[in-house]
Amino acid sequence: MAFALPFVALVAITTAAVAAPADQQANSSRPLAVVNFDDDALDERVTQAVRKLLKSSPELVIEAITDYQQRKQADEQNAAMQRLSMLKPLIYEDPAAPVGGNPNGDITVVEFFDYQCGYCKSVQPDLTRLLADDGRVRIVYKEFPILGPASLTASKAALASRAQGKYEAFHAALMEHRGQLDDAVINRLAQSVGLDVDQLRRDMESPEVMKAISANTTLAEQLNIRGTPGFIIADQILPGAIKLDEMKQLVRRARAL
Repeated sequence: MAFALPFVALVAITTAAVAAPADQQANSSRPLAVVNFDDDALDERVTQAVRKLLKSSPELVIEAITDYQQRKQADEQNAAMQRLSMLKPLIYEDPAAPVGGNPNGDITVVEFFDYQCGYCKSVQPDLTRLLADDGRVRIVYKEFPILGPASLTASKAALASRAQGKYEAFHAALMEHRGQLDDAVINRLAQSVGLDVDQLRRDMESPEVMKAISANTTLAEQLNIRGTPGFIIADQILPGAIKLDEMKQLVRRARAL
């Protein structure tokens, strides 16, 4: 095992200080003895000292890993927030992203979702309630199909339904569906909200539909949103499902700024 020299020196000095008798440590005027080790011997002494420390205090490993993960997460979140500031037009004003609620609302909720995501489906009633309870909330829908081909097909169909003015109704039907999605289910749900399925299928092949989905995927990566659902409320990135009370609290806090 090869250690960088400054680290070796620090560990060696620390080990020597800890191991030295108390009377020697107390007498600061006594000159320190200089002990010469070759590199291999020094490496071995340090290795053994570290092993002994970790065996006696294994919780140090957990603490170090936890601290590292927290610092890494904080760094990633800070970087994402900086990117969010630069990407606001794509987040809030992309014409390819459907808008619900009050289009002129003072607070915008952005949701990244997948139609086969159970957590997305579980949060849908709370989102619907939020929009019903607060007429000043605007929602931006970011189709983010990450759970397989059926998810992609559903997102393409949903975006294509905008041409017939049925996005919100079709979106709600897809979210309320329980069970796997396939072409037959998607067609049936489309018919149930009054969509012309033949036209829908043609519109699904529009290059603009796939372009919008690709843009959402890129945006999610830039914002470090790796799963669904993912929310942005008042410029705060919120991974995972959130409850109605938390949504309302975030909206109130945003209005108070």
